[in-house]
Formats: sequence, structure tokens, C-alpha cells
Amino acid sequence: MKEMIVVSAVGRDQPGVAHSVTAAIRRCGGEIAESRMTSLGAEFAMLLLVSGNWHALAKVESELDKLSQRDALSVNVRRTSERPIRDNQIPYLIDVICIRQSDVVEGIAGFFAQRKIDIAELSTHSYAAAHTGSPMLSVQLTVSIPADTSIAALREEFLDFCDGKNLDAVIEPIKN
Repeated sequence: MKEMIVVSAVGRDQPGVAHSVTAAIRRCGGEIAESRMTSLGAEFAMLLLVSGNWHALAKVESELDKLSQRDALSVNVRRTSERPIRDNQIPYLIDVICIRQSDVVEGIAGFFAQRKIDIAELSTHSYAAAHTGSPMLSVQLTVSIPADTSIAALREEFLDFCDGKNLDAVIEPIKN
């Protein structure tokens, strides 16, 4: 029977970190079902969904504990299960661009939380604007909108919210 764990690992950004963690998981009989890995400042962060039988996942936990001590990684492991299928949800992609502000992500997350809309993924990226060098922020979200929601009304509310905060936004359905 397949079981699942979520692994988060953070350590100094250096060559070989991703290989060390993923090789340890494979050697123990775990299988990486999903992952996100990125550099954040001078750190490298990994978030992995690992599946396997109970014995393999116990070995993964033990091996990652050893690896964390050897490579100065901060590792957290949590047991989980498959995400339940959510019927009648429409996936939408949202792109937001703005001058960097400290409350943008919180505001966007709050907008969707108030409407009971699930954020499936969210990522941000800071950069300097071409020509001016202004500090910019790009936010990308994938949300699951209940099918009984009026998309036109939601889009209008969201764009009004963005206009009020001086955010440039696009909301569109994900096309497979």
C-alpha cells in the first residue's frame, strides 16, 4: 500500500543539495511524486511529495535525518494522504504585476480566502523594471473556483480589488 510524506528541506545554496536529497529518497525506495525546488536568497529550498510503502518511507525519514545533520539542512517530514478530488472546480491562472509592496501577497490571499476559493499554487518573483529600475513584484496563482461561482462577477471584483491597490492583473481559465 502506498503511503505519502511531505518533505521540506532548506539549506545553504550550493551545488549538489538537490542531488543529495533526491538520491537519498530513491535509495530508500521512495518515489518523488511532486516537487518544488528554488533558491531563496542564499538558501536552497525543496518541497517534495514522496510516496512509497511504510517501510520505504520510514527509511527515507531516517536517511533524511542523517543527511540533515551531515549537510546542515533543516528537514521537516510530515505524513499525508492523497488530495481528495474536488468536483465542480474550475482551475484559473492569475498573473499580477506591481511595484513591490509588502502587503500584496497577503491581500491577494485574503481576497480568495474570503470567498472560500482554494489557492492551489502561488509563487512570487521580485525584479527590477526595465528602463527605470523600479522594484517590481510578479505574483502567479492557480486557484480552484467552484463551478457555481459567477466567473464574471468574481473577475470584476478581483480586478476592482487590484485597481484599488494599483496592481495589474489577468485572470483566465487554465486550458489543458
